Amino acid sequence: MSENLNSDLLSNQLMTQYMIGKVLQGRYQIVQSLRAGVFGQTYIAVDIDHPENPKCVVKKLKATSFQPSYLDTLRLHFLTETETLKQLGHHNQIPELLACFEENERFYLVQEFIEGHALTAELPMGQQWGRLWSESEVIQFLNDVLEILEFVHLQGVIHCDVKPENLIRRACDGKLVLIDFGSIQPIDFGLDGELPINSLAATSLGYIPPEQFISQAQPNSDIYALGMIAIQALTGLTPLQLKIDPYTNDIYWRFHNTPVNDYLAAVLSGMIRYDYETRFQSVVEVLQVLKQMPLDESQILDAEYIVSAESDNSEGRFKFIKSPSPVTGMRVGLAANCLVMGFGVYSLINNSPAYSEAEALYKATEEYQAGNLEGAIALARSIPSNSNVYSEAQATIGEWQQQWEVAAQRYQAVERAFNENRWADVLRTAAQVPDILYWQSKSDKLAKQARANLEVESKGLLAKAYERAGQKDFSTALNYLQQIPQESSSKTVVEQKLTEYNKKQQIRAAYLVQKAYNKAAEGDFNGAVEFLQQVPQGTQIYAQAQAKLMEYTQKQRLQAAKTSSDDTRRSQLRQEQKVATAPIAKAMWTNSFIQSKTATNLDNFQPGNYMQEVNIKQ
Repeated sequence: MSENLNSDLLSNQLMTQYMIGKVLQGRYQIVQSLRAGVFGQTYIAVDIDHPENPKCVVKKLKATSFQPSYLDTLRLHFLTETETLKQLGHHNQIPELLACFEENERFYLVQEFIEGHALTAELPMGQQWGRLWSESEVIQFLNDVLEILEFVHLQGVIHCDVKPENLIRRACDGKLVLIDFGSIQPIDFGLDGELPINSLAATSLGYIPPEQFISQAQPNSDIYALGMIAIQALTGLTPLQLKIDPYTNDIYWRFHNTPVNDYLAAVLSGMIRYDYETRFQSVVEVLQVLKQMPLDESQILDAEYIVSAESDNSEGRFKFIKSPSPVTGMRVGLAANCLVMGFGVYSLINNSPAYSEAEALYKATEEYQAGNLEGAIALARSIPSNSNVYSEAQATIGEWQQQWEVAAQRYQAVERAFNENRWADVLRTAAQVPDILYWQSKSDKLAKQARANLEVESKGLLAKAYERAGQKDFSTALNYLQQIPQESSSKTVVEQKLTEYNKKQQIRAAYLVQKAYNKAAEGDFNGAVEFLQQVPQGTQIYAQAQAKLMEYTQKQRLQAAKTSSDDTRRSQLRQEQKVATAPIAKAMWTNSFIQSKTATNLDNFQPGNYMQEVNIKQ
């Protein structure tokens, strides 16, 4: 990969050297290289056909092939883009398209050169460079660029590369100009592939929203990028320096009590939501809420009303949720892991409800999150019907009741799984508890203990698997591994060992079958059957082993029957011989006894002679 990169760099350097001094269309002479991007190379040229030789920007579109079919496709894209750029150039803060042409199967765009400096020169870089912007400067910046983007989106396209480098502070009037529309996409931009991260300029990373990496760019993708620039101006931190919430993927940016009022903070956080569906949906929405921003400090929610649902979280976090509101389609929701705000929030959307009414709804939300559902409903119902937040309160009551019932049921399922020692089920179900702090805190306690218990059990099962594998009992080892839940921290090791032991089990099964064949060849079908009975199920050779097991078992029986028959025949022969020789033996015994009796009598029996005989025999 490094060789390809070096090759590309060398190619770009050679091409740049080749282009410097070159005259295109007999009019535009290249004098300087600006940048090389995904979509082509950009140069500064002078119009030698004009009396004053003004500067202009020449963009050469990148071509990866010169096949006729590819060039036809690129030509069509080029023509489409130039028509779009012509329309965009009618805006005072977008460079005008001066010319477009094809030369030697290369495609070129010529645009107005903007004299000035990039916004990067104005942005602070931590504590080392520049100063943090004031809120009024950020608001002015947002309004300025949002008006440009509003025009761009009305033309049916998305810029897709809004970043400090592409915002030029024009020297003649100090206005910002949005440049580099080489990556523009139609708003109905399709699903034809992912945007590879290695094809992007390093300066674009951090400003590009997640949906754009999977070719799902939306109009509010540009809003995300603009919000990240504004946050950089306020904090001095680049997007890649900011932390990400591991649960929501949203960005932490209000570090160390960043001096920004909560209204503006809510707007910026709404611009950079990870999920584009919960982000501001259009430039018009952002402009509307900025216009409603309170200018008097007394209108901004007092710090004592800002509470964090997580005691260990010092960063302001809040969440925009879809609403039926016909004005903007957005509202500020109150979630357990989010910063909840009162009057300052509702003034984003509504016509500034009375402070006490908004405070009542806010207090009701506090009660709801703390576990007092009835008290929360009572407070919400106390809001009069002529209040601007009345419909919001009524809708919220319904949501609370529904979510509360779901949360209670989920917690009961968590508790039941915990009591039954089903640790993995505890973790899975706890993650499904709705965003109600009261129920989540109860579930989290059980989940924490379940996690510890699961890890202990997993390590025990893993140790048993190692032990059985050492004894070449891979079937039992695999059984132990399969009992370890996916939620275990040993998941990676388990997956590796499953693969390893499965392979070893296959090898051992083949070995057992071969041993059975060897025994059968020797006529030892008993031994062959013993080996085949050890072949575990699930192995590739198991079916073959079962077939041989049936065959060898049958031969084993025949062999046993033949052996039994031979033994029986030998026994019968011995019995017949015994019966035939019995009379002869009896006669011989009788004659011997009679002779002995007549030759011996008690009168001439001498004990001393008998003992001597015995002694002699010894």
